[in-house]
Amino acid sequence: MIPIISVVGKSDSGKTTLIEKLVPELTRRGYRIATVKHDVHGFEVDREGKDSWRHKKAGAHTVVISSPKKAALIRDVERDLNLGEIRDKMIRDVDLILSEGYKRDVQPKIEIFRKEKHQELLCTKEDNLIAIVSDQIFNVGVPCFDLEDMKGLSSFIEKEFLKSREGKEVSLKVNGKPIPLSPFVKDFLTKTIRGMVSALKGCERPEDIEIRIEGEEEYERVA
Repeated sequence: MIPIISVVGKSDSGKTTLIEKLVPELTRRGYRIATVKHDVHGFEVDREGKDSWRHKKAGAHTVVISSPKKAALIRDVERDLNLGEIRDKMIRDVDLILSEGYKRDVQPKIEIFRKEKHQELLCTKEDNLIAIVSDQIFNVGVPCFDLEDMKGLSSFIEKEFLKSREGKEVSLKVNGKPIPLSPFVKDFLTKTIRGMVSALKGCERPEDIEIRIEGEEEYERVA
């Protein structure tokens, strides 16, 4: 399951700026990041008169705009979806989801706080607060990072939410050559192979799985 972290904070705290700084650092480390922005007022992503706008106006429940480099999905929803529902219904092939806002959602939260603008924190550990990014030190039982310390914050996220997903070692060799796998692919292979093998008689609790396809010297190990 793709982990979700919400970046929260009071008005004018710099939530968008924090995400703008954090995403490049995590991307540099090889992770694919999705972001979700909550807009309580609603929004429009299509221009009136465009073909896709006309499709939606005609009554289509879902409209997809596709190009060689980008694709966009526009669909009706019956209510304001929570982050878990957005992940499960709409987001694939990423290692981490960062959301802006959603302070009332149950997902883990990183709060950004600026002492010249605010008097007290918005969240506590009971709100699933996992870290603070601020220009002052807090002693509330969670790590506190400087406003510019994206490397430190990224290492914390990597350790707690990305590296921990890898679990046991997963490796792939093709023609004897090791093939590097991203955290997402490792997680996908682990769940898929374990799920298939556990459905076989006598393999209900697989721990160490080894698959070898002879002739092409393809070797895949989930340990």
